[in-house]
Order: sequence, then structure tokens, then C-alpha cells
Amino acid sequence: MFDRFFLIAGPCVLENDALNLRIAEALAGLHVDLGIPVVFKASFDKANRSKLGSPRGPGIAAGLEALARVRSATGLPILTDIHEAGQAGPAAEVVDVLQIPAFLCRQTDLLVAAGATGKAVNVKKGQWMAPEDMAHAVGKVRDGGGREVAVTERGTFFGYGDLVVDMRGLVRMKEATGAPVVFDGTHSVQRPGQADGSSGGDRRFIPPLVQAAVAAGCDGLFLEVHPEPAKAPSDATNMLPLSELPGLMKRVLGIREAIREATR
Repeated sequence: MFDRFFLIAGPCVLENDALNLRIAEALAGLHVDLGIPVVFKASFDKANRSKLGSPRGPGIAAGLEALARVRSATGLPILTDIHEAGQAGPAAEVVDVLQIPAFLCRQTDLLVAAGATGKAVNVKKGQWMAPEDMAHAVGKVRDGGGREVAVTERGTFFGYGDLVVDMRGLVRMKEATGAPVVFDGTHSVQRPGQADGSSGGDRRFIPPLVQAAVAAGCDGLFLEVHPEPAKAPSDATNMLPLSELPGLMKRVLGIREAIREATR
């Protein structure tokens, strides 16, 4: 799953079938056009929303059914978040990759349960953690039985309302964990708590950060995309418009090729 440069992309949270499939079909086309592995991602539950009344998604039963329909219609591998150890088994029956949210990356039972499913696992680095600390999270997944583990950089808290990305962290995290390192170019532009108690963001910084991370040697990208980000129920301010994804990915692959040429 993680043995070559790959893209994880999709909406923040599952919406209706028409929207889910519209995005997934565009991603399937990108997979064919660019020749890189593409994983469709979407959450069945956003359990760590700032406010009680914020939209969370369809829940695990309806959400897994929706993800199964995406997988059947497009053939794309599927990734979704899990928040509790008891969700690992049911989710693993449907999806190809289990993701551990950043705020839960130290939850031992959750990490071990994800590893025990035998599925690939992507663990997001907590916004407060040093890159080297992710070695312990990866170790828990592997102790549970997981053999295919990736880790994702998604920015570090900078004061109370902003995130910064230290590109050195990509190298440090790979050295410490021995795992493929993914760069999350959309959550890294969040501004926590800056939108009436919800996370704001500034999507204009997605392309430069993504391009820098690729130049720094990340093994894959994580990007939340939507045809109309302003209408999305979650992460509206920091998702990449779906129409901009092909151009960004072509530039990314150009950067990788330039690096290969320069190091021959």
C-alpha cells in the first residue's frame, strides 16, 4: 500500500452518495492519468469537533455502507478514521487503511486494535508532539500485529491559534520510525479555534507547503478535496478545490522527477 509515492484524498466527512462518488470518480481518473496509487478518504464520524452541535457525519453503520459503495463503484482503496478500539474490527471489514486521528495518536488500545486487524494503518502526528515521539505510536501498532504503518505530518501548534510546518520533521520522523511519511497539506493550514469556535484555515498556502514537503522527501500526500469547499460541513476553509488537484499533482510529480534527474 505504501511502497511507492501515493496520494490519499477525499472529503473531510462523508456526505451524500452523489457527492462522495463525484469526488471518488475524479480521483480514480487521476490515478489513471498520473499512474500513482490513489486512496479515497472520508470520515464516517468527526468525533473531535470543537462544538457539540457541529456536523459529525453519518455514523459508523451508514458510513461504512457508503464507503463500500465508493469502493465498489471505483475500485479505489478506502481509508477512514477510527476513534475507539471497538471500531477497528468493523471498519477493517470494509476499508483498506485505518487512520488514527492526530488527537488520538497516543491512545494505546486504539493503536493496538488497529494493528491487530492486519490492515494498513496511517497514524497522524499529534500537533504537540516531536517527530521522534511517533516511534512509540508506530511501535504500538506493530506490537498489535500491524506490519504496514505510515505516519502523517499535519503541522505543529504555534501559539493558540495557528499551525506551522517544520520540514525537518519529515526527515526526523522517517529516521525515528522507519515508516513512510505522509504530508497532510490541508490540515497543516488550519487555524484552530479561529472560526467561531471551529478551526479556520487559509487554503492559499496548500500548494507551497505541499511542494516544499515533496521536495523535502515525503513518501505520500494527504489532501482533503471538495468540489465546493465553502459548502462542506467540515473543514470548509482548508480544503483544496477538487478542480485544483490535478494541476497540483502534476507539479508535485514534476518536482519528484527533477530531484531524480539531479541525483542521477
